[in-house]
Amino acid sequence: MFRRTYLALTAATFLAGPALAGGHSKDIVDTAVDAGSFTTLVAAVQAAGLVDTLKGDGPFTVFAPTDEAFAALPEGTVEDLLKPENKDKLTAILTYHVVPGKVMSGDLSNNMMATTVQGGDVTIMTEGGVTVDGANVVTADIEASNGVIHVIDGVIMPK
Repeated sequence: MFRRTYLALTAATFLAGPALAGGHSKDIVDTAVDAGSFTTLVAAVQAAGLVDTLKGDGPFTVFAPTDEAFAALPEGTVEDLLKPENKDKLTAILTYHVVPGKVMSGDLSNNMMATTVQGGDVTIMTEGGVTVDGANVVTADIEASNGVIHVIDGVIMPK
């Protein structure tokens, strides 16, 4: 009995493995939550009503500001953006951090332009370290089941 159960569980594990994109079972939102350094970003995504979108099929490339990046904004900025009456502005800022498709660091080139979900273009520079609209990429290529996260040290704003 034990042997049959073990074989069944082993077979189920191997059969389920290919169903996970790239072997990553957590989507972008769950990956960000588990990281622990994106509580402000996650709160903003929730306030903007973008959780279901970022849990969707994707793929998405997210340039994710850390809690420290949000803390560096002028005092009161985050609290103001999280107010219901500023949902459209918050959504525009957050979707400016998302590019459709899965763009890994190896796909980048200097002075590259990428169109965001918000509609604006971000400028990616690779000389002397990777930056996105001037924010430094501090950790790249965190893969999720529906895309990739690149951690940045600043909040980038649509033009």
